[in-house]
Amino acid sequence: MSLIQLVYASRPFGFDAAILNGILSDARRLNPANDVTGALICRADLYLQLLEGPPTAVEATFARIARDDRHVEVERLAGRAVEQRLFPDWAMRDDPARSWMWTREEVDGGALVRATEEEVVAVFERLAAESAAGSGMRDN
Repeated sequence: MSLIQLVYASRPFGFDAAILNGILSDARRLNPANDVTGALICRADLYLQLLEGPPTAVEATFARIARDDRHVEVERLAGRAVEQRLFPDWAMRDDPARSWMWTREEVDGGALVRATEEEVVAVFERLAAESAAGSGMRDN
């Protein structure tokens, strides 16, 4: 099966637990039916999400997100064909932004725009490695 990974960043339009829970609930309901998996890193100024799965399904999911008024300034940062998923057991993993990621000031200064595809994907590779070493809990 052909798989792709797509990473995008957006700015939350309002950020609170209810909005985040709604986004995660939608993803966890819709993604399994479309064979899409991934991870969402979130904080008050940033959503950074990796979607992975069949190309048509991932592109349709991204298009739906781009139209979602809970996201503003949606920008595709990476897209690549892959042999395997980073988050095969997660309909949508969610994590707070990590201290080893870009700071709010760096994001405001354009760090994501300047980041290479490899740097952006490396954030999720590190998160996946932490998941593998962690408790093994799953959200689906």
